[in-house]
Amino acid sequence: MTKTVADIMTREPISVRPDTPIQTAIKILAKQHISGLPVLDDQGKLVGVISETDLMWRETDVREPAFITILDSVIYLDNPGRYEKELHKAIGQTVGEVMFSGHIVTIVPEKSIREAARLMHDKQVHRLPVIDAETKALVGILTRGDIIRTMAALES
Repeated sequence: MTKTVADIMTREPISVRPDTPIQTAIKILAKQHISGLPVLDDQGKLVGVISETDLMWRETDVREPAFITILDSVIYLDNPGRYEKELHKAIGQTVGEVMFSGHIVTIVPEKSIREAARLMHDKQVHRLPVIDAETKALVGILTRGDIIRTMAALES
């Protein structure tokens, strides 16, 4: 019998809202020994994920993009939009200001562990929010650690 995502995912994962203060998210991650949190809107829909990587910006130096000036014109050698995004993350005060909200890679509970592992590898993600196929509600979260623990248990 092939195990599915539903068999090993964490059900009812801890989540935060976009208006959650950054300090609250940091404390949850530290206390729970987890590396990321799904972010849900008022209707319970997944709108993003906040991870340790997103929060690391608070402790890094944001570098201005390199530029040169020619005849009173500024020519950026790096993307100035990237600088603005990094600066916004570094000074953000709420989860919504700092979280990743682009295309969020998700999975449904019925998928196999093999499919989940392949998806995580291909998309280079550390966790997969598990979404109900019909309602699109968050029903769990699957991490690389969950898959590794399952592999170890099968080897015993």
